[in-house]
Amino acid sequence: MNIYDPASKKADEFINHEEIVDTLAYANAHRSDRELIEKIIEKAKLRKGLTHREAALLLYCDYEDLNEEIFRLAKEIKKDFYGNRIVLFAPLYLSNYCINGCLYCPYHLKNKTIRRKKLSQDEIREEVIALENLGHKRLAIEAGEDPVNNPIEYILDSIKTIYDVHHKNGDIRRVNVNIAATDIENYKKLKDAGIGTYILFQETYNRSRYEELHPSGPKSDYCYHTEAHDRAMEAGIDDVGLGVLFGLEGFDYEFVGLLMHAEHLEEVFGVGPHTISVPRVCPADDIDPQSFDNSIPDDMFEKIVACIRIAVPYTGMIISTRESQKMRERLLDLGISQISGGSRTSVGGYVKEELPEENSAQFDVSDTRSLDEVLEWLLKLGYLPSFCTACYREGRTGDRFMRLCKAGQIQNCCLPNAIMTLKEYMQDYASEDTYKAAQDVIEEQIEDISNPKVKEIVRERLEKIEQGERDFRF
Repeated sequence: MNIYDPASKKADEFINHEEIVDTLAYANAHRSDRELIEKIIEKAKLRKGLTHREAALLLYCDYEDLNEEIFRLAKEIKKDFYGNRIVLFAPLYLSNYCINGCLYCPYHLKNKTIRRKKLSQDEIREEVIALENLGHKRLAIEAGEDPVNNPIEYILDSIKTIYDVHHKNGDIRRVNVNIAATDIENYKKLKDAGIGTYILFQETYNRSRYEELHPSGPKSDYCYHTEAHDRAMEAGIDDVGLGVLFGLEGFDYEFVGLLMHAEHLEEVFGVGPHTISVPRVCPADDIDPQSFDNSIPDDMFEKIVACIRIAVPYTGMIISTRESQKMRERLLDLGISQISGGSRTSVGGYVKEELPEENSAQFDVSDTRSLDEVLEWLLKLGYLPSFCTACYREGRTGDRFMRLCKAGQIQNCCLPNAIMTLKEYMQDYASEDTYKAAQDVIEEQIEDISNPKVKEIVRERLEKIEQGERDFRF
């Protein structure tokens, strides 16, 4: 039997099955211990986070009044660390060629109905221009695992192409990367290419379930996959993103495993995950979500998000267009700090919308609104949409970012930068209604800048943006 050790570099020790099972048994046994739950909530109010075992007990809590307090605290913590800013990004699918056999993904090798496609560098350039014309500044590139069609050299060339495209006032200032687990040398190449966050979803932390869902291909190696974030950080990548695909395994098992992974990164590298994503299984070509029989009711999904926010208060949380507008709205208050907008999950989907018979998408999008519609919606809800990428270009990454975030100081940079990037969007891309809504929110947000000198500089720069200058940052 493996021994639980968060400082270990072995997957079966820092994501330890016996510890997860014991944690869930403990949480279930104490779910009616009101005094203990209240003590954990009081600890959570210190904004220092919780252990996976403490968080599991909050997840299992059945007291309605305490659950209301959990949700209220999650909202407060989200506001304390991230204010009312919501960062916008878009996925860019480069290729859906893949040699893995993942049973939950339409890219799997045996799927003969999906249209296989790989973008050339010229096609990538066209996609980037289309994304820049929408107003995007931050992308997450996606590709299936295929050493012939999608070698690391192709990914590196694609990153360079993306950064080299400057169309009118548009440019992509940050490229995050969501590709298969690889070795340290390849992670060093990604670091040298100037990526932002390296993102890799675990899919499921239950090893036996993982191996069942990955019957073939390199991704079937559970340990190599689970230890990938360690290799990325050893290679010098400061920021990594975690995530599970909720619905493949019991949500409580995944919840605990996800927090154990965050604890492991904090223990070994002194820096937890930069982001945590919480996708749920949804329909796709050759994929039926009901076949996994682990669906999560919306109210429990909300609680998962709230408890993750409380347990790891410093970590950005991401929700994609897999979720509906209604669900995304419910989750924004509870901890989500980044969302995608105007997304296309097909290869080449920003330049040309596919016909149903040409489907190359990884999953069906639930929130199909345009980026401008998403921005107007956020503004009317009182949020501050942000296209800021300043921290990554100013070297505020890894432990430097986390120190500022944990101290509650990151807003001193993020709020002014969010205001200025929203102003850029207004000037270059916004519809009339979005422009008016953004103007009102900017005036409100400027008053929240506590430093008078910074406030003065922001006002000066907003005028310069109106005159055509771009890319100011603190």
